[in-house]
Amino acid sequence: MTEHLSAIPNVMTIAGSDSGGGAGIQADIKAISATGSYASSAITALTAQNTQGVSGIVAVAPDFVQQQLDAVFSDINIAAVKIGMLADSHVIEAVASKLREYRPNIVVLDPVMVATSGDLLLEPSAIASLKSELLPLATVITPNLPEAAALLGCAVPTNQAEMDALIDELRKLDTQAVLLKGGHLEQETHSTDLLITADSVERLTAERVATSNTHGTGCTLSSALASYLAQGQSLSQAVASAKAYITDALKQADSLAVGQGHGPVQHFFALHKQSETQG
Repeated sequence: MTEHLSAIPNVMTIAGSDSGGGAGIQADIKAISATGSYASSAITALTAQNTQGVSGIVAVAPDFVQQQLDAVFSDINIAAVKIGMLADSHVIEAVASKLREYRPNIVVLDPVMVATSGDLLLEPSAIASLKSELLPLATVITPNLPEAAALLGCAVPTNQAEMDALIDELRKLDTQAVLLKGGHLEQETHSTDLLITADSVERLTAERVATSNTHGTGCTLSSALASYLAQGQSLSQAVASAKAYITDALKQADSLAVGQGHGPVQHFFALHKQSETQG
């Protein structure tokens, strides 16, 4: 007799491609798969990049982004959507239009707006479109400190007190919840993230992991969060699970030998540990 198995939830990532495999669509698919969901995707941009940087970006035409979204939503029951890099205001508006049409229950928005160098990846007009078109559709947004500063038009926090000072302003954004990530406060011994809702602030703290292989951490965290939400965890539970997942992925990142720059995290650390045990 065949044992009945509960369906694995389907999670869709809408983001750019990273040819080096450490971030973007590639990281999203790895994280969604490693945390127990099925990943589908719509690609918004192609990048030529590796562990040392980005050498080229080609935006995907907005109508083709919409064609990808139609293809997936018309066929697959999508439990959650994760949104990452969106090339410009035209792509933002195209994605928002389809989200309003298909109305997925869960939307995790990682507002990829600031490069590691500090340069803005989106024009000011595109940031305005992101705020007006996508934030109202999001279940939770997951900005790091530079991205939160870009959303609010303020200076980037340099310590925990300045990070805490953003809470009231972030609550004024037209979105349900904000997971403010504190990983950029590198002088701190621990990395503290804040889950901010209209009436509460939850602090999630983990010991900072000493590794240079941190490429794709934001993509990975937001994808894991979407995956856990799709599996029925509450927002608080899913954030805690995603935080634990990225922490373990960072702890095992040095087991990889990928490139000569900032390498990726180890998305499949659990599978790696299992193979070692069985071996």
